[in-house]
Amino acid sequence: MSFSSIPILDISLARKSDTKPAFLDSLRQALLQVGFLYIENVGIDDGLIQDVIRQGRAFFDLPEEKKLEIQMKNTKSFLGYNKLGNEITAFKTDWREQIDLSTPHPLPKPSDPLYYNLLSPNQWPDPNALPSFRPTYESYIRQMSALSTDFTSLIAEALHLPPTAFDRFFDIDQQHKLKIIKYPDAGALPVQNGGADSPSSDRLAQGVGPHKDSMLTSYLLQASSHRGLQAQNLAGDWIDCPPIPGTLVVAIGQGLQALTHGVCASTTHRVLSPPAGQGPRYSIPFFQGVSYDATFESVDIPAEIIEMRQEMLRNRQRMGKGDDVEFTFEKGRWGHLGEATLMNRVKSHPDVGERWYPDLLRKVREEQREKADKDEKTKLKERNGGGGGGENGSI
Repeated sequence: MSFSSIPILDISLARKSDTKPAFLDSLRQALLQVGFLYIENVGIDDGLIQDVIRQGRAFFDLPEEKKLEIQMKNTKSFLGYNKLGNEITAFKTDWREQIDLSTPHPLPKPSDPLYYNLLSPNQWPDPNALPSFRPTYESYIRQMSALSTDFTSLIAEALHLPPTAFDRFFDIDQQHKLKIIKYPDAGALPVQNGGADSPSSDRLAQGVGPHKDSMLTSYLLQASSHRGLQAQNLAGDWIDCPPIPGTLVVAIGQGLQALTHGVCASTTHRVLSPPAGQGPRYSIPFFQGVSYDATFESVDIPAEIIEMRQEMLRNRQRMGKGDDVEFTFEKGRWGHLGEATLMNRVKSHPDVGERWYPDLLRKVREEQREKADKDEKTKLKERNGGGGGGENGSI
């Protein structure tokens, strides 16, 4: 069976002994069947959330030159401002501008692994222009860090594991990340010679293309009333995730999928640009991190939970559906999760890769050419009647 809506879970029920078992049952079903859910009553003061939204919007109102003072390619960390049309997902341009922040970390030492470059200080907007921005977001990141840690313990319990089952995959000073994103409406986007990658008013524009979040879990604050976020079900259909006041949208990341033998599968999702005339959409996702030094060991999932997930996979096979979104943490390809994460960032932000990681960017482009050649040969074989083997693409 394939999901047709996104479940809503009241996290306050997990704080009471008489309602916690039913909450864990609902969470287990959401993890195994959907990989996407809303949570409400999260315990973060609404005043702070409204300040987060106001300060986020105010950042994008700054003059372009002020935002570019902290552009992402200034540093090796992939933290900072990314201007419109400067990111790539699923080989297409993402029509959004954003700023990436994280929990604070010092600069890495020269002897540290290359992926430690992801651990660095933030680039903050000019405090003279936005005096409340930094304290607001530092407070929000602290509270979201605590919330994500608590929720991960609930995930463990929902899988019949001890609440501390995932603790060994976190650093003492674990990095978590946050983005503040503005998606202009389709009428404000450029049209470039009518190319396939160019948005236009008569078709859907890619705010961000089909993808899976990389780390453990992510928590999206939908900061405007626009629709656009969609999750893909087993039938390949796109299911709307409209903004619901007082909620966060939780997406299971590929890191959690890797650590649970695929039981907690990461769900493909995308964002469509708002239609022309509706104004920009704003969103503020928080990404729970996992230690970059972690290897590809997994927790011991109980057999009955694995069987539940296997039944879901058998349903997928019966429906003839597959998934074209690459799994970042493929076992055997990387030594540590940090290596896979760094390569993924280079792929998404080639301007940063070109400046700081040219060898990795060259490798990314070689792999992309090889994949494009392979896909073209497969299509040619199918057109020539050479068989239609392989799964149907989910996107």
